[in-house]
Amino acid sequence: MMKKWMMGLLMGLVAMAAQAEVSNLVVAQRAGSKWVDISYDVSSTETNAVTVSLSVSNGTSAVSAPSVTGDVGAGVATGTGKAMVWDGGADADGLLLENVTVSVSAVAEGGGTPVGGVYLVVDLSAGSSASSYPVSYLEALPDPVPDEYKSSKLVLRRIPAGSFTMGSPTDELGRSSNETQHEVTLTQDVYIGVFEITQRQWELVTGSKPSYFNNATYYQTRPVETVSYNDIRGSSAGAGWPGSGAVDAASFIGKLRDRTGLTLDLPTESQWEYACRAGTTTALNSGVNLTNTWGDTRMDAVGRYWYNGGLGYSSGGDTSGGSAKVGSYLPNQWGLYDMHGNVWEWCLDWYGTYPGAVSDPAGAASGSHRVTRGGGWSDDAEFCRSAIRHVGSPSSRGSIIGLRVCSAPPVQ
Repeated sequence: MMKKWMMGLLMGLVAMAAQAEVSNLVVAQRAGSKWVDISYDVSSTETNAVTVSLSVSNGTSAVSAPSVTGDVGAGVATGTGKAMVWDGGADADGLLLENVTVSVSAVAEGGGTPVGGVYLVVDLSAGSSASSYPVSYLEALPDPVPDEYKSSKLVLRRIPAGSFTMGSPTDELGRSSNETQHEVTLTQDVYIGVFEITQRQWELVTGSKPSYFNNATYYQTRPVETVSYNDIRGSSAGAGWPGSGAVDAASFIGKLRDRTGLTLDLPTESQWEYACRAGTTTALNSGVNLTNTWGDTRMDAVGRYWYNGGLGYSSGGDTSGGSAKVGSYLPNQWGLYDMHGNVWEWCLDWYGTYPGAVSDPAGAASGSHRVTRGGGWSDDAEFCRSAIRHVGSPSSRGSIIGLRVCSAPPVQ
């Protein structure tokens, strides 16, 4: 039965202020607790971001409600499926929530300026049945980074726009002929996953556990694998890149978009290499080149591959063989882990010949195989270089192929 305080909310709490409108407000108290989930849509006729406020009243006076997280405060991007969580037990412990009224309002902000912190964090802990996932921003991550940021939370790092030389020089050890150097300019900042998507994150979003490495003790923080491009984006609308950025609603990215309101996707191949290099021009993003194409101590430091733990694997084994726990090796200068090795990572692009100098390339217009980057746990060192390119058919799955996600920053 719907609680009285929820009925009051649904009957009339649509707030307008300075051309910003809150609509489709839904408030629900979690069973057996005083946690309150609040979802809403917000729009503006003038700007793309608003300041959102939560107001709480006991019927006669206001109740202070600082214990709220999610889409609240300044810089909330307009759109659908916004969410916040209020700890009513912390702020209104002596009150029955049935006697409390909650309202949400929004005020339009100025336009055109990107918002958001250095890190974008999506809380996936509500699982695959959730209607929304809270989104927040941080200026820094805890040190050391706790496992929750590799399992129940998805964390992305803001990467600044810029130009770089994509591909490899002709004298790079292990180079392939399809790595022709060319200048690429990326005109927009992008958020890139700090870690590869893990098995637990995939499970929380989709409810499934597809991976080959399935040891129950270790699976949560190992990279998800045995997932296809079609599983990630869908084989209908999701197959349309670069003609369309749409994805299937039932796909992994489709579910994330729906529950966050963010423009999440796979990175393009150029975004991936730019993020991997983090300003370096060498074979590895630690600033060094390889001295051996198969086993190399320089590769040992930056990622899992065949010669530092890949061999000796089994599906039920621990992380001493096969894939490693994400974040086990050195990050690059932008704080991104496992760009070398662990699992190959799907990119948006169809595989094709590199163009000349270009801005924001979207890859070939059509093709039969999508690009994968970064190398994996079963590979030699030469196949884990920053410039290495590989491919897979959109429906192919394997224990060495996973993903990392990206997101366009919100703007106000």
